Amino acid sequence: MKRTLITILSLINLATLYAQSTAYSQLEKDTLTLGNTLIERKFIWNNGNLITHSLTDKNSNQTWINKHRKPDFVVTKNMPAATNAMYEKKRITETVIHPSYLEVTVQYTLGTLDIKRIYKIYDNTPAIACNTWLRGSTDVVFGGRTVNLADKKNIEFVEDMKSKQVNAVLDQFNFGGQHWQTQIVEFYDVTDWNNNLVFETNIIPYRKNSYRGNLLFARNAENNHGFFYLKEAPSNNVQLAYNGHDFTAEFGHFTITGLGINENDIKPDEWINTYGCVTGVYSGSELEQFTALRSYQKHIRKLLPGRDEMVMMNTWGDRSQDSKVNEEFSLIEVERAAQLGITHFQIDDGWQIGRSPNSAIAKGSFKNIWDNPNYWKPDPVKYPRGLYPIVKRGKKLGVEICLWFNPSVQNDYTDWEKDAQAMIDLYNTYGIRTFKIDGLAIPTKQSEINLRKLFDKVLAETEYNVVFNLDATAGRRGGYHMFNEYGNIFLENRYTDWQNYYPYWTLRNLWKLAKYVPAEKLQIEFLNKWRNTEKYADDVFAPSNYSFEYLFATTMAGQPLAWFEGSGLPKEALTIGKAITEYKKIQHDFHQGTILPVGDEPCGKSWTGFQSVGNKEGYFLIYRENHPENSYPVKTWLAAGTKVKCTPVMGNGQPFTQTVQRNGMIEFTLPQTNNYVLYKYQINK
Repeated sequence: MKRTLITILSLINLATLYAQSTAYSQLEKDTLTLGNTLIERKFIWNNGNLITHSLTDKNSNQTWINKHRKPDFVVTKNMPAATNAMYEKKRITETVIHPSYLEVTVQYTLGTLDIKRIYKIYDNTPAIACNTWLRGSTDVVFGGRTVNLADKKNIEFVEDMKSKQVNAVLDQFNFGGQHWQTQIVEFYDVTDWNNNLVFETNIIPYRKNSYRGNLLFARNAENNHGFFYLKEAPSNNVQLAYNGHDFTAEFGHFTITGLGINENDIKPDEWINTYGCVTGVYSGSELEQFTALRSYQKHIRKLLPGRDEMVMMNTWGDRSQDSKVNEEFSLIEVERAAQLGITHFQIDDGWQIGRSPNSAIAKGSFKNIWDNPNYWKPDPVKYPRGLYPIVKRGKKLGVEICLWFNPSVQNDYTDWEKDAQAMIDLYNTYGIRTFKIDGLAIPTKQSEINLRKLFDKVLAETEYNVVFNLDATAGRRGGYHMFNEYGNIFLENRYTDWQNYYPYWTLRNLWKLAKYVPAEKLQIEFLNKWRNTEKYADDVFAPSNYSFEYLFATTMAGQPLAWFEGSGLPKEALTIGKAITEYKKIQHDFHQGTILPVGDEPCGKSWTGFQSVGNKEGYFLIYRENHPENSYPVKTWLAAGTKVKCTPVMGNGQPFTQTVQRNGMIEFTLPQTNNYVLYKYQINK
């Protein structure tokens, strides 16, 4: 009787768990359905080689019917009939990395090629992700020659309008219609060389054209309903097997192209994954569009206060490189970090026995790292007691110790297990759980596979506590839309030594990215403004013309990075500790919202900022750059007619209550130039 009761209670608990889930999937006869409370996608089964039938935005009751009967996934124009079809669904339980989701697997065979499509559906998120895996063999050449439109024949007959498939397709819809207002967003990383990171192209689709980017938003101007495609891949300029474009658009027919592999990457006995793709739906204004995208992005990796939120200090920004790094220096820096209110102190290159090419002491190499089995152990000359004294002092002062790490890139990360074990040992020995991952190069599919194995092994063997700061400054790396489950993005190196740090440049890059990339996943730097002042001469935008607190404030929408030696700061700089302490109180709450840019683009002379959009409340982070007017109307994401109460949390603003004007305008006041205010706002009915 007791066992029966326990079984009944277990079944009740299981039923309760699934009752709380909104994601669902079912295969009935020739129709496969995937969805949740916000989105539904139906497919014609087609022996597993799925053909989209319809896509529904449940929030607006908008359903689009696919106008053609071609499979969503295409590797060649003349595909054989699918065989060996298989369908499976299972609930993936919540972890410390991600919330629970429904996983649906569809597997089938085309000739000698096995294909597996895995769909991921989070609850209450208006998007469905899809990852594709291939196995077997094929004589098909993926992709094809990119055709220049100028080389095409002029159009005189209907037959001339027909377009030929020139690239493998990850996903596609043909909803018809002539009035799709479409935006494609292209991203650049390699930020040592790029300072313009986001490019937006607005089109009305016409004849078949191809476009570069990771994001496509399409809105039907007739009813204001739309959908988006997200290509989960590196920035297009560094993608693998790239054929020159990521999307095609032809009237109402949209495709995602480029698998990220070529036919030689496919193996007969191992599943190889392509780049992923996500489809989402939205209705209404731009706010709904960005909120739909962000809803998905926030589910990829949880943002936990004790693990992912940080105000980090890394001394590399003062260009001493590894010349000062040792136990004494590190202990001094930890003390100074605590005085500043810093939560994480990261020792960059130089803590380890091995010497890197960036060493100021003795030029080393990243080649054949594991010829020295002690490469990733603390240098016994610099750290005679290991890292124990640094970690101990950090714990006492509330400062977490973090390290820099450069995986061994040779032979497609063939030594990935050794690299992983080195970080696991540092975690087990010292409790190090945050690693800046530098020097990555992903020139082949095998290097990407092994890199994922490295990250996954470290996470699995550290109870998923490790955070990777993924450097995006150089090389072929993951960009903004791949590897997001592993941590945050170290965005850029900027130095006063080279006169390439300007506060408004950094703010502009964050402001431009924040529409499309979660700001809270970006590490954003501020520097020691007292260094190298002579190199800026009479430059009106020189860092020295801003308060130190303002420089910190330009990073608050992201994860602030103190890119300097704390011991090199003048005494007056320590007063910033009060502002950092206040920021930490609201940091996580601020990052919980959908952070979007407001005002004008930062240019050194604008009114600009960010809004953290919540339900009935949120935050405004407003900057008055070197603008002549004390008060200025700032375009926000609130609807006209909304009554909003703003209470200052940080900075120099005064409390006020105001009714939002046309186009979301709110008038803000700051008494001085190069100033800021952080408001908590509440919407009053």
